[in-house]
Amino acid sequence: MLIDTYGRVATDLRVSLTDRCNLRCTYCMPEEGLQWLAKPELLTDDEIVRMVRIAVTELGVTDVRFTGGEPLLRPGLTGIIQACAALGPRPRMSLTTNGIGLRRTASALREAGLDRVNVSLDTLRPEVFHTLTRRDRHHDVLAGLEAATAAGMAPVKVNTVLMRGLNDDEAPELLSWALDHGYELRFIEQMPLDAQHGWQRTDMVTADEILTALGSRFRLTPEGESVRGSAPAERWLVDGGPGRVGVIGSVTRPFCRACDRTRLTADGQVRNCLFAREESDLRTALRSGASDAEMAALWKAAMWGKKAGSGLDDPAFLQPERPMSAIGG
Repeated sequence: MLIDTYGRVATDLRVSLTDRCNLRCTYCMPEEGLQWLAKPELLTDDEIVRMVRIAVTELGVTDVRFTGGEPLLRPGLTGIIQACAALGPRPRMSLTTNGIGLRRTASALREAGLDRVNVSLDTLRPEVFHTLTRRDRHHDVLAGLEAATAAGMAPVKVNTVLMRGLNDDEAPELLSWALDHGYELRFIEQMPLDAQHGWQRTDMVTADEILTALGSRFRLTPEGESVRGSAPAERWLVDGGPGRVGVIGSVTRPFCRACDRTRLTADGQVRNCLFAREESDLRTALRSGASDAEMAALWKAAMWGKKAGSGLDDPAFLQPERPMSAIGG
């Protein structure tokens, strides 16, 4: 098992397939983009599949989420999913995407073995989408959401970040739209993972603010006994259900005590926390002929030193050097 000194066991693997993206979201990267990883630095398709196999068969991982950057930009994505779906035991597999390429890929991804998808969409207004992403692709995201549903990946989840002064007035409207379309909406507090390091705590729309805004139009009741466990989202039934909404308060309502995640970057580094400032290099051992057992031991060592929390509540908190696009969501 991937266990740490606090007794937490990592069963959820986040695999970043690329640091590249076809959007330029203001809370993620500058308009000109970033210096992307060179191809030789990236794990190959076979290397990714091997790392997932080690995680699943040697280390007890049960859930695999493919992320980026934008994972749909990875040419071998379908083959990677198909190979991972053939593993025994078969992991549950999901994908976090901006949705732009889903219209043409959703069916193939589903046939390859992808179980579900999370699509990032921060606004229902095309002009606000352009301001936030610096691209005119709003219609493509909506089409991608429809394609994912048609391919049988329901419930399709929609991830939304509210930005003060831009889309922070859209929370009730977004929820109404999601309920009408059968999507499960999850609001996410803006996190200090932008490449510009311009995040300010005072600018962030908090979970409490989001819930207050939603409560102005909907009746929200905690789902079940509201036992969050390792799930990042706190979930509420909307007007008695069956529709529901989630809020991920990574900053103001952290879930570190029950975290069950381990992360593999596109260039083969293990991160034991999204906000870690240290990484453990597995790529060198992988390419030097290490056995599966040796790779598993290195991975275990990387997770053993995981800190108790992200440190976001510490005034001395420092952002990781890598931005979200290079870490993986």
